[in-house]
Amino acid sequence: MSLHQVQTGSGRLSGKVAIVTGAASGFGRAITQRFVAEGAKVVATDMNGDGLTKSFPDSPPTHVQLVTANVTSESDWKKVVDLAKDKFGGVDILINNAGTSYKNKPTLDVTESEFDKVFAVNVKSIYFSVPAIIPVMQERGGGSIINIASIGAMRPRPGLVWYNASKGAVANATKGLAAEYGKDNIRVNALCPLLSATPLFESFVGVPPTDENIKKFLSNVPLGRLTDPNDVAAMCVHLGSDDGKFITGINLEIDGGRAVGA
Repeated sequence: MSLHQVQTGSGRLSGKVAIVTGAASGFGRAITQRFVAEGAKVVATDMNGDGLTKSFPDSPPTHVQLVTANVTSESDWKKVVDLAKDKFGGVDILINNAGTSYKNKPTLDVTESEFDKVFAVNVKSIYFSVPAIIPVMQERGGGSIINIASIGAMRPRPGLVWYNASKGAVANATKGLAAEYGKDNIRVNALCPLLSATPLFESFVGVPPTDENIKKFLSNVPLGRLTDPNDVAAMCVHLGSDDGKFITGINLEIDGGRAVGA
């Protein structure tokens, strides 16, 4: 979709306002780019302010507002939501994408600080997002919240026990929130992607990203590749648009069949 299409208001997300966390790279950057291409107005946020600027150097300010924020800060959530209201009039879609992990290693070697950080960024951030976003969506007559979990929430493996547990909490909270706020026409769903970027391969898998190690890992993925960020962005468009207006409370696996692999 071209910039002209965005400027003329066409697209599946035309007229909608979104907040995307962790937008400076990976899934968050792809989601933001796709949302803008589909006509949405986006507040893109990340702790890495320089990364945000480099990722969206030519984005029209009429459709993208960049803000440096920490998702584990309640006051930063207020700042982000207030910006969306001031610049774009409200919020229709929230993408809780920001996340973190520790390096794949024996569970007995995981430190308390690593545990605390994983649960703060992956779970507490969503806890803070709810009181910040729900009243705004209630005022708008509804909305779509999309939490980025992980296939590890569905199929936990050794070495990332507490990371997977944090994503399991995201998956569970997604269903609870969907049940509680469906009456307000607020839909809450989660995506459970497989590992994506190669630089993260060693951190998540525990071995270097050599051709042999990647081939071995992909042998358990029926579709034979890692997740492309655009795979996730496409599902966010579907769930954020009116195409997904009767979908809530799901944890959608975007994993090329990894959860059913050997």
